[in-house]
Amino acid sequence: MISTEKLIKKRILIVGSNGMLGQRLTKYFSQKENVELLCCSAEEKSYFPEIEYAQLDIRDKKQVKKIMRGFYPDFIINTAAYTNVDGCETNKELAWAVNVIGPENLAFYAHALDSHLIHISSDYVFDGENGPYSETDIPNPISYYGRTKLASENVIKGSRCKHTIIRTNVLYGPAKFGRPDFVKWVVTSLRNNEVIRIVVDQFNNPTYLDDLVYGISKIVDLKKEGIYNLAGEEILSRFEFAEKIADYFKLNHNLIKPITTAELNQPAKRPLKSGLIILKAQTELNYKPRTIEETFNLMKKELNL
Repeated sequence: MISTEKLIKKRILIVGSNGMLGQRLTKYFSQKENVELLCCSAEEKSYFPEIEYAQLDIRDKKQVKKIMRGFYPDFIINTAAYTNVDGCETNKELAWAVNVIGPENLAFYAHALDSHLIHISSDYVFDGENGPYSETDIPNPISYYGRTKLASENVIKGSRCKHTIIRTNVLYGPAKFGRPDFVKWVVTSLRNNEVIRIVVDQFNNPTYLDDLVYGISKIVDLKKEGIYNLAGEEILSRFEFAEKIADYFKLNHNLIKPITTAELNQPAKRPLKSGLIILKAQTELNYKPRTIEETFNLMKKELNL
């Protein structure tokens, strides 16, 4: 006897499918037999022409309505965001529209269609005074980007839709398209014998994309709601992370120069002592992030780094 679970496909809408995380989610879920997938991004074309795709500007409520009502998703995974932290300080209207109004539109129709919205948030909802942070710590963003991410969490909570909010930080991994992540940037710069200045006073637990995808897939399978921190296990400074990259790929350490965040004089404040405690995800989702060295090995193989 065939179980109904195998017959009934989960309908999953990935929003922001051309982004780093969106690409890896698309690759993962497109290989699942029990998933019917629709991918959306603001761009006209998809990086995956073989997979059903629709252009979507989440700021436009009518567009969101058309896509959502046409597909009727069981799950919406929203990875779309305006993530330029300094850009958010000068483009506040755009940042609010993409990071708050967009998720609010998705949440509105998720509630109307009884869909489950999975939304990607950030450790930037915290001030970085006393990290790492758990899901129950009180947010206190210090940048406009952080404020928009917290506001997006609040509009989703207030929408009454089924939802899961995922907080994460410093994403890296084998996404093939788009701008390079921190690892690829460090590797390319050092191979080109370029001097790079890396901050010594910003602490996070860098998150491997495929670990994050695994955590999201468990949330889908188990239909978990609420807030979950999904990140790597090792908390270290950006400078220490860059040194690990240089070590693994056998590159010149002397090209990595330490600098403080204050010396960079950036428009937006950064949380310094940050990072996320992942115990809840480990306990409830069986979330097991790989070591940093393991992730470098996987990237090296897939991207020929």
